[in-house]
Amino acid sequence: MNDLQTHDPAVFDAIQKEIERQNDGLELIASENFVSKAVMQAMGSPLTNKYAEGLPGKRYYGGCQFVDVVEDLARDRAKELFGCEWVNVQPHSGASANWAVYLTLLEPGDTFLGLDLAHGGHLTHGSPVNFSGLLYKAEYYGVERDGPLAGRIDMDRVRDRALEVRPKMISIGASAYTRDFDYEAFRSIADEVGAVLWMDMAHTAGLIAADLLNDPMPHCHIVSTTTHKTLRGPRGGMLLIGRDFENPLGKVAPKSGRTKMMSELFDSAVFPGTQGGPLMHVIAAKAVSFGEALQDGFASYQRQVIANAKAMGEALVERGYDLVSGGTDNHLILVDLRNKGLTGKDAEDALQRAEITVNKNMVPFDDQSPFVTSGIRLGSPAMTTRGLKEDDFRYIAELIDRVLQNTGDESIQNSVRKEVGELCRRYPLYDLTD
Repeated sequence: MNDLQTHDPAVFDAIQKEIERQNDGLELIASENFVSKAVMQAMGSPLTNKYAEGLPGKRYYGGCQFVDVVEDLARDRAKELFGCEWVNVQPHSGASANWAVYLTLLEPGDTFLGLDLAHGGHLTHGSPVNFSGLLYKAEYYGVERDGPLAGRIDMDRVRDRALEVRPKMISIGASAYTRDFDYEAFRSIADEVGAVLWMDMAHTAGLIAADLLNDPMPHCHIVSTTTHKTLRGPRGGMLLIGRDFENPLGKVAPKSGRTKMMSELFDSAVFPGTQGGPLMHVIAAKAVSFGEALQDGFASYQRQVIANAKAMGEALVERGYDLVSGGTDNHLILVDLRNKGLTGKDAEDALQRAEITVNKNMVPFDDQSPFVTSGIRLGSPAMTTRGLKEDDFRYIAELIDRVLQNTGDESIQNSVRKEVGELCRRYPLYDLTD
């Protein structure tokens, strides 16, 4: 980055400090990961200069012959990776992809049913401060407070809620739910009430691609995702359909009068419906990361992600911590700190001082505000990318416990920070001299 260093040393300095932070600390935020240098090189390529509104072969700008190749590579690789018939790789983010879902399937004021944000759902699944809650009538299902399904979704209760509110759409997906989803049961409920079924697999896309979790494609009408997190690509979004079908919305092609396919509706919802020109440098990086995910080592990586999350969770339970749902099926664990007399905010701040990065997170039936919370969310994807295994994650649980037992003790935080640095040096990430 010699040119950047010379041209804008202030920005260069901030980037260098961030590289140091990523190298020297434990990154346990469940929605983050580390991309390869090849992905970063594609992101930093001259493709950032090119406008390419439309789709490959049907652009509104000239000079798109090479970016068409890149987008086709991204689409074809995503189709192979997820075994689906149609993909749109243009959404700028997961939220952008989700906006296209709403624009296609609902009218303002329509009712949909989604997982409550306070129970592990996502902002774009009906939060009252988000467009999804502002423009549409959001109803919720949640997890159980007690009993054998504590911290888990009871599908009988989901059915009861669907019969009660009669949604036009049912959404699945979460940002802090540690268990797998029963897509077949969700589809049965959706069919019973005449709803469209949508899965937002942003957090678990990599695990699904590796066949380690249930596959939503055969059951959901539309699937959205981010392309980072467990998928380990650049920050971006994507829409997928397992098998394309004629839309049930009665929309027709204006010239021929034929019924439009669902893929056509979603393509139009992305552009021109919710955004303008696609980010071709990001799409190139998506293509690179999808190619990486098609390699043999990707499934092994995803198996290690789950094994590491389980190991960290079990080690925390041994130290007296409560895990929502009692454990995990995926890449994240949600720790309820109320039995430790801590808030999520205090825990996050104390761990940050020891170079352990987590995020405070609400737990089901939380009695704290979203700015304070009673829990923390921990994830294994990023540090698994660096090469850490189960014993390392058990050690991380020990370090976390040491800090959280002494949140006001600066000497302990300093001591743990040194141990964190020693652990990270054993698993180098990015070379500062590159």
